Amino acid sequence: MRLLLISNSTMAGEEYLDYPKNNIKDFLGDKPVKALFIPYAGVTVSFDEYEAKVKAKFNEVGHDIVSIHHFEDPVKAVEEAEAIVVGGGSTWNMLHLVHKNNLTEAIRKRVISENVPYIGWSAGSNLACPTIKTTNDMPIIDPLGFDALNLIPFQINPHYLDKNPDGHGGETREDRINEFMVVNTDMYVAGLREGSMFLVENGKINLIGKLNCRIFKNNVQAYELSPKDDFNFLLK
Repeated sequence: MRLLLISNSTMAGEEYLDYPKNNIKDFLGDKPVKALFIPYAGVTVSFDEYEAKVKAKFNEVGHDIVSIHHFEDPVKAVEEAEAIVVGGGSTWNMLHLVHKNNLTEAIRKRVISENVPYIGWSAGSNLACPTIKTTNDMPIIDPLGFDALNLIPFQINPHYLDKNPDGHGGETREDRINEFMVVNTDMYVAGLREGSMFLVENGKINLIGKLNCRIFKNNVQAYELSPKDDFNFLLK
């Protein structure tokens, strides 16, 4: 199984998908790949517009995408995909459409059994988790169940922030994750900071980026791991 799970698409002041584009290139390899793009997290942008943005960046590094919304049979599109790419946006809308189109088992089979590469950023990283319960966005639509692809046995919290913006008196991200841990006592959560990503291949997982990752587990003090540390315990 090969996964590239990216916290966010864009760093402040940079172009869309600029910082991870070379990681995407390396992950897909030197031979040109035409990946299947799943734009379902796009709500305020049309699927055509979303596809065009992502396509431009993939083309820059020698690869290409085609969006699943062009296919009459989305399950068949997954079954024939060279690689699967899931963009960010509304995690809730994304999962709603994944469930509505009966894509869960088709994607799992391709990625787990047939080693088709999977790339996701933000909502697309949430989709790789057992559930979407550690996403950050508002539940704008019924996702038809919280269960996601379960490609990895732990939860990711993308865009992880250490503190609230100045003047904000609500819960911190850590407060919200700790609430999740109380109810989901045997699950790890990885707070994946912006500019970071997980690479999963050959049964191992590595953190890529310059920043540490924050690890949460029920009844354990949250702690930091660096890109040099061993993250393989998360896959057990």
